[in-house]
Amino acid sequence: MSPPRLSRFAPPQPETAAPMPSYELYLVRHAIAAERGDDWPDDTKRPLTTRGIHRFKDSLPGLKELEMSIEEIFSSPLVRAKQTADLLAGGVQGSPPVKLLDALAPGHTPAVVMAQLAKAAKRHRIALVGHEPDLGELAAHLIGASRPLLFKKGGMCRVDVGGLSAKRTGSLIWFVTPKVLRGLAG
Repeated sequence: MSPPRLSRFAPPQPETAAPMPSYELYLVRHAIAAERGDDWPDDTKRPLTTRGIHRFKDSLPGLKELEMSIEEIFSSPLVRAKQTADLLAGGVQGSPPVKLLDALAPGHTPAVVMAQLAKAAKRHRIALVGHEPDLGELAAHLIGASRPLLFKKGGMCRVDVGGLSAKRTGSLIWFVTPKVLRGLAG
């Protein structure tokens, strides 16, 4: 018996389809920072507090329990996010490079973040360090949720996506507070 004939109108089929690359995105809210006010009139320059630095560092060993592997880190250009990204890079295996991504600064839509990320990313296990409420909106967008996820300072989640398009293709793998991470580390 011969194989069935395809219609002459059927689109040509590739012999082998290349698998779509998948990405692990780790969304991280910056750690505890100095309060807004007279001491820090320029919000972009507010640094992490000593307490914020220590608490974030204390949470990093908990990431080993979640089998977190990061190859590349993108940070908002704001000081507190960049400091958090540097702490993250120093606290995970391989000390991945930290790069700035302007779209992670407050006020950018998830579509803009993903468009910039798609142009800049070179790896498949990527941490994005940013701010609320934008980070929560990005997470919700990626997983198709109708409401933003609420990140505590120093909190993080993992969302697996099939590609870096602006489409909602992600699966929420885990979402943890810094307290949970410190508990996993303990």
